[in-house]
Amino acid sequence: MTGILQLLPGEVWNNFHSLTRIPRPSGHEENIRAFIAGFGRNLGLETIVDPAGNVIIRKPATPGMENRVGVILQAHLDMVPQKNSGTTHDFKHDPIETIVEGGWLRACGTTLGADNGLGVAAAMAVLASNGLPHGPVEALFTSNEEAGMTGARGLQPGVLQGGILMNLDSEDECVLFIGCAGGLDGTMTFSYGEKPVPSGYTGLRIEVTGLKGGHSGMDIHLGRGNANKIMNRILHEGYARHGLRLASIDGGSLRNAIPRESFAHIALPDSMKERFLDGMAVLAGRIKAELSATEPDLRIEARPAGLPASVIDETVFERMLKAVHACPNGVMRMSCEMDGLVETSNNLAIVRSGRGAVVVECLLRSSVDSAREDLGIMIGSLFGLAGASTLFDGGYPGWKPNPDSPILKIMQETYSMKFGTLPEVRAVHAGLECGIIGGAYPSLDMISFGPTIRHPHSPDEKVEIASAGRFWELLVATLAAVPEKPGLSS
Repeated sequence: MTGILQLLPGEVWNNFHSLTRIPRPSGHEENIRAFIAGFGRNLGLETIVDPAGNVIIRKPATPGMENRVGVILQAHLDMVPQKNSGTTHDFKHDPIETIVEGGWLRACGTTLGADNGLGVAAAMAVLASNGLPHGPVEALFTSNEEAGMTGARGLQPGVLQGGILMNLDSEDECVLFIGCAGGLDGTMTFSYGEKPVPSGYTGLRIEVTGLKGGHSGMDIHLGRGNANKIMNRILHEGYARHGLRLASIDGGSLRNAIPRESFAHIALPDSMKERFLDGMAVLAGRIKAELSATEPDLRIEARPAGLPASVIDETVFERMLKAVHACPNGVMRMSCEMDGLVETSNNLAIVRSGRGAVVVECLLRSSVDSAREDLGIMIGSLFGLAGASTLFDGGYPGWKPNPDSPILKIMQETYSMKFGTLPEVRAVHAGLECGIIGGAYPSLDMISFGPTIRHPHSPDEKVEIASAGRFWELLVATLAAVPEKPGLSS
């Protein structure tokens, strides 16, 4: 059987294999940071680890190309830790196990980390190369991109020396990206008191599982189910019709992943248990029918559970139900400027109880800053009226497209010569670090490209093997085609 180490181009896949051996979930990047810094130093290259946890490695130009515009190859070190129910995997300690299957590489029940491990691997291959022609190169490996882009936020002005930034974090090989959405984190908190369970009640565990999930930007328009919304429908009907009380809830895990699962521990009057189960079966059937085209594996189940020790105060529970039910989720508006591009969206990412509070977390995205701000006011107003405290932070700007970008024109010509066709040019409804880095370095000419990755941020993540080869070829050819600095000659 073909394994990852037999794939071509070997210089990229061997590096990616090394990355799969090193646990690197967001917020736990000590080992991968040390590995990358050691990689640069072992090559004898100038290597910097900055206070924000970014690693910067500089490689001089190959002979005769010293006067070319400097290129910054940018990728992020961390990966999204998602796994299927029943998969035994500790993202802080266990390596990612990979499978080659039908022209794709995937992991065994977990995220693969091709987002953005293949970008890191390609930058490493450039740094280690002996024969590739290129001007001055800087590799910028940023930290904690998936959980707040804190590495990019912490990058100080004046550190980077290049004039072109190539972000290697896109997921469609035949597309060049020249813009992205900005984002904003919303956290809404309902404080509650715990109440004793009324007498004559029984306990049940409600489970919503089997959803596809996915990237809350790239996949938000695909009509996939949201586990938090589905669970809220079940709880809402159970409360209104059958006296359901909530002891705990745990739905979703990451702001930037569409929630795939939700679990709730409930209490019901003994006299209402069978009516609730019958009604839940009917409602579950309706929800499955609504989502049959996109979520064929959706499961909505009730299992026996012990009687909870306490339940959430009824008034707070009712307010939370109504607010989550009314909270916008999914696409809010499509772009009027680029066909097929989502302009504004919200991901109702997490609904979780514990320590006297139900916390609801959202990730708001928009390529229009004012629209993103207005969506935040809308959601804040809704939850504020329901009695929750609201906090919006972690905002980052979008990246405004520049159709006259010099590096765009170079890459279009290079792609056409290599592959006989012109690539698409798009903006992306996701948070690339270009917007933040461009804020600190406004003169940078920026572009984003990468291999074809499907279902990032979910255990179904996979990368098309052939596309990784074309991605590498395009990177190598573009580095050779970068022009001289204005006013200089060879």
